[in-house]
Amino acid sequence: MARGPGQSSRVTLFRYLSRLYDTISSRDDVEIESLDVPQPSRVAGRLTGRVRFTDGSLLEFAEVVRSKGKRGVEKEDYTYHYQRADGKTIFRYDQAPHHREVKSFPHHKHSGAKVEAADAPDLHEVLGEIDRYLRIRRAPN
Repeated sequence: MARGPGQSSRVTLFRYLSRLYDTISSRDDVEIESLDVPQPSRVAGRLTGRVRFTDGSLLEFAEVVRSKGKRGVEKEDYTYHYQRADGKTIFRYDQAPHHREVKSFPHHKHSGAKVEAADAPDLHEVLGEIDRYLRIRRAPN
């Protein structure tokens, strides 16, 4: 079957966004407060969500991605903000261009009051970091 213009990049975007959606929706240890994946265009797509964990902590995230054709998908914009149930930030990854001193500028991670160099993480990596954090908090002293 012949593909129309831009169809292969749309499939790549669709697969990428579907993988992220499935990553969240397949977890039975979270409450999904919101998860939005609007139909991607031929060249760009977006995913946003709020996920509550069993201890009341919250992950808010957003990704805007752009197709690079056969080279895959590139994150154009992202934020992963994880906070305790009381609203205190545990960590946040983003690429807002306000920390020029960080080697990975504009990409960085906020850990409490500290800002450190960080590459743009994948949603799987962020969830893994949260899982490790929750295991440590639950571990007996």
